[in-house]
Amino acid sequence: MTDRDAVPFDPASMRKQYRAEGLAESDLAATPVAQFAHWFQQAATQAHLFEPNAMVVSTANAEGHPTSRTVLLKHFDEQGFVFYTNYDSRKARDLAENPYVSLLFPWHPMARQVIVTGIARRTGRDETAAYFRTRPHGSQLGAWASAQSSVVSTRADLDASYAELAARYPEGEQVPVPPNWGGFRVAPQAVEFWQGRENRLHDRLRYVAEADGGWRVERLSP
Repeated sequence: MTDRDAVPFDPASMRKQYRAEGLAESDLAATPVAQFAHWFQQAATQAHLFEPNAMVVSTANAEGHPTSRTVLLKHFDEQGFVFYTNYDSRKARDLAENPYVSLLFPWHPMARQVIVTGIARRTGRDETAAYFRTRPHGSQLGAWASAQSSVVSTRADLDASYAELAARYPEGEQVPVPPNWGGFRVAPQAVEFWQGRENRLHDRLRYVAEADGGWRVERLSP
């Protein structure tokens, strides 16, 4: 192998020294959703991260085979974290067989991560329809045009499907909600807040749901 063919970067040599300021138990809000709201606001308005609502959604099917993909968070409250998808997609099929899911918010420029583990359940049709109406017209058509996760012969086939829908539902005309499209709400069972620290001695504080509806906070070793 010549120098020209050599790998230009060695992953093992890539290092960043994280911040000195940490995360203490006394800094935390009463609930993980309130703490998430605080960090989310900082990610969006102070760090100005690109798509701070982007999260890695990890699922596993009945055989335990895992898959991960990036999805956009569309709502959160004390009941959970909501995203939308085609119910025939791989993630939705996994969740039908195994409702346990992990969400990861990788806010790398802030040396922060939030990891949510919980159970996903479908949102109601009224809630799904209300959100669908807020989507741009093109995104509404895209939900119909794409049989998500299925094999498509060519890009031209996908574009042709979209063009047909655009002719049927021109801009300004209401697009019906696809029957096989909707939301999942992830009810958290544990939420970890990870703050990068110097010398890889990171702060990891995790809220764990208690039987009485409260939360226990525990510190994890980095």
